[in-house]
Amino acid sequence: MKSLAIHPASTTHSECNQQELLDQGIRPNTVRLSIGIENAADIIEDLDQAFKAVYNE
Repeated sequence: MKSLAIHPASTTHSECNQQELLDQGIRPNTVRLSIGIENAADIIEDLDQAFKAVYNE
């Protein structure tokens, strides 16, 4: 099983309106992580790389 990062507002909950999303605790910047069975260090490194890209560090 591989890890997955998705944006629920545009994928799993794409048919919900803004209020329905908020009622379910999903904000525009919500990202859902489903952690698989990869090596923990690899997952942490991938997340670190992604956060740096988002925050332009």
